Amino acid sequence: MTPARSALITGITGQDGSYMAELLLEKGYDVFGLARETADDRLGCAQHLRDRVTLVYGDLLKPETLTAAVVDNRPDELYHLAAPSFLPASWRSPTHTLQAISTATATLLEAVRDQTPHARVFLASSAAMFGAVDQSPQHEDTPSRPQNPYAIAKLAAHRLAGLMRSHDRLFVCSGILYNHESERRLESFVTRKVTRAAAQIKLGLATKLTLGDLDAVRDWSYAADIMRGAWLTLQQDEPDDYILASGLPHTVAQLAGIAFAHVGLDWRDHIQVDTLLQRPPDTAPLIGDPARAHTRLGWHPTVPFEQLVHRMVDADLQELMATAESC
Repeated sequence: MTPARSALITGITGQDGSYMAELLLEKGYDVFGLARETADDRLGCAQHLRDRVTLVYGDLLKPETLTAAVVDNRPDELYHLAAPSFLPASWRSPTHTLQAISTATATLLEAVRDQTPHARVFLASSAAMFGAVDQSPQHEDTPSRPQNPYAIAKLAAHRLAGLMRSHDRLFVCSGILYNHESERRLESFVTRKVTRAAAQIKLGLATKLTLGDLDAVRDWSYAADIMRGAWLTLQQDEPDDYILASGLPHTVAQLAGIAFAHVGLDWRDHIQVDTLLQRPPDTAPLIGDPARAHTRLGWHPTVPFEQLVHRMVDADLQELMATAESC
């Protein structure tokens, strides 16, 4: 019998890591999940998978733990998804951001090169690295002009992966990820703020939601679709970089309209704008061109934007009603 393939996932407790773990388990992998939590702590979005994955201790700010995770478990595939993801926080501590993203990526790639060169690596890059672009949509070779420490750190990790792919012959693929959401998204992100507010207002638990720029444009996809694309990158004969995105623009106002209409409300009656929450306008909308992923990977999103918003609102309604019943 052929032994099962093994995979190590950094960031298994988050939205992306939990969906990746589910996908790999369905395909028969032995899954190792890097986590800072002890065995007695909850595993965030992956709590329901606790008995099906092997937990490995690791901390992005402790390089020796990352190296040990690779050396001790010798995975066939490594999905590096962990990173501080709340962009404004990167301004408060650029040092922390660079260490947790750029240095951690370098440590993992070095460990693979020196200890497990057979392993295939997926790196979660970010569309934020494009920054002040003058073209939309963007493709894999669009010049990058990062505008914050998070984006700079992501660009450094992305470029290092490309260099080690060519210089050290590593099988490493960067997935340039655009906004991707689900009911597992943290409430600090605008999508979940909107769907949560729609559910709260419908249930009489709130009356208003304050947002910034309603005209801001984003390229939103379903997180599980994006993780399926990540898996596909490592199943190819040759490594490369891929934009994983819907390729479709939507505004925050459209997001709000769909969410509130799903519960029979008019968003304009419940949302107020605070200009202090607005970011500087984008020079061009960050919209991804997923043509390479479509052509080479055969990857296409399966959950359209409206359906994604509906499922997020439904999950928030269910959670809020369950909480009310338990009180």
